[in-house]
Amino acid sequence: MKSVQEAVRSFFVDIWSRIVTFFTGINIFTSLIDIIVVAAVIYSLIKLVRDSRAEQLIKGLILIVVAYGLSLVLHLQTLTYLMGVLFDNALILVVVVFQPEIRRALEHFGHSSLSGAFAAFGRGSDSKTAFERQKAAITAVCGAVEQLQRQKMGALIVFERNTKLGEIIASGTVVDADPSVELVGNIFFNKAPLHDGAMIIRDGRVCAAGCILPLTTHHSLSSSLGTRHRAAVGMSENSDALVVVVSEETSAISLAQGGELTRDYTPKTLQIALEGGLLTEASEEDQRGIFRRLFKGKEDAQ
Repeated sequence: MKSVQEAVRSFFVDIWSRIVTFFTGINIFTSLIDIIVVAAVIYSLIKLVRDSRAEQLIKGLILIVVAYGLSLVLHLQTLTYLMGVLFDNALILVVVVFQPEIRRALEHFGHSSLSGAFAAFGRGSDSKTAFERQKAAITAVCGAVEQLQRQKMGALIVFERNTKLGEIIASGTVVDADPSVELVGNIFFNKAPLHDGAMIIRDGRVCAAGCILPLTTHHSLSSSLGTRHRAAVGMSENSDALVVVVSEETSAISLAQGGELTRDYTPKTLQIALEGGLLTEASEEDQRGIFRRLFKGKEDAQ
């Protein structure tokens, strides 16, 4: 009886010593940081794939994992072998299948507020604030869209945001002009040489026109949508740009953002949507510009 009690006692003493050793070896501060970072990464991944094509792909991958587990349990040798080959190359397959989502995540990380603050110090000052430039560009574009809609002429206008579109700009003709109703209307006049391509607006200025955009591979889009709409969705999938489309056939106004196309805007509701997506960032840019000028003033004083 005594030996049993000693065995039980030694068992609990051993368990307790292991627990104490485990917790004494933990640095609470670093462990807390570790947990927060992992939770943030998991949350970001869930937010990234939610309501996107990646969600369906993940469901497909889960089904494959379940099928692999069943093949092991039921001893299906051929299926187990094929699944084993598939999982041996899983990393390459994940990179290929989720390439747009991985790229979007890296771009999202790259144009975070911290990186934007550092980038702002490298830009030159301007007599007009970023807010005023974007406001003027939105007003000009919406005025031109209203005219183009009445004249049944198509348009494709890209508002660059944080993701830089240098490669897209290089595919067109550099304009570098302040936007106006007349300028936008002339570029998309159906006899003009640049009307088939896209116009890129950067920092509230017409940067280029006649640019070629990537087409979406999204098969769920309506077959009634033409090349302009597919290019708009493709551009919004590969960047954080806002893309305005005016249909040449129906004169309908659409807006693409984040791989999604919303339709049937009026010039007024389009202006509200563009202001909501662009003017907040422009206001933040103005604030960074104030700090940049103050910083420069202190350097000059020294």
